[in-house]
Amino acid sequence: MTTTTELTLFADYFQIHVSDADSDGDLSDAWTDQASVDHLAVARDALGIGTAVNVNVSVTVVVLSQEPSDDSSEFDHVVEASLDVSLGRLMVLGCTDYAPDAATFEVPPGWNRVRVSRSNLARAAQADIDSDESPETSEKIRIQVWRAPEFPARIIKRWSRPALSSTHRSAES
Repeated sequence: MTTTTELTLFADYFQIHVSDADSDGDLSDAWTDQASVDHLAVARDALGIGTAVNVNVSVTVVVLSQEPSDDSSEFDHVVEASLDVSLGRLMVLGCTDYAPDAATFEVPPGWNRVRVSRSNLARAAQADIDSDESPETSEKIRIQVWRAPEFPARIIKRWSRPALSSTHRSAES
């Protein structure tokens, strides 16, 4: 059985969180330099998902009964990590959101795999603080979750923010 839920979350500090609803979701030691490059901070019971913008993002949460097929070609950045969800309640929220008000999802208790696929990143980054004013410029994040044994995190497809062109840099100087 598959369940799909659409959310709009405030990506404060350029991140959203996915965690075991029964944990404190502490990612303070997980945001290493490499995690920032990968847009993925991993703790046993919490994940930090880096975003291109510091405003609202469109999030689709899909709880699956099995691993989905690979459709990474349709996205800009795709990462996966394992998450221990002790009692089977997964929480998805902006990093400064109030946890008791967060969206929660029933998943199998124990280890689950989380695939995060992000799209529209260049347009969102270019629009910056105004990116959430239009669907054409909003960052889109799909979070897929299914029961799976613990396995190391992996970057399936990497996106990097484009560097400013030399013409653009000169104009800013």
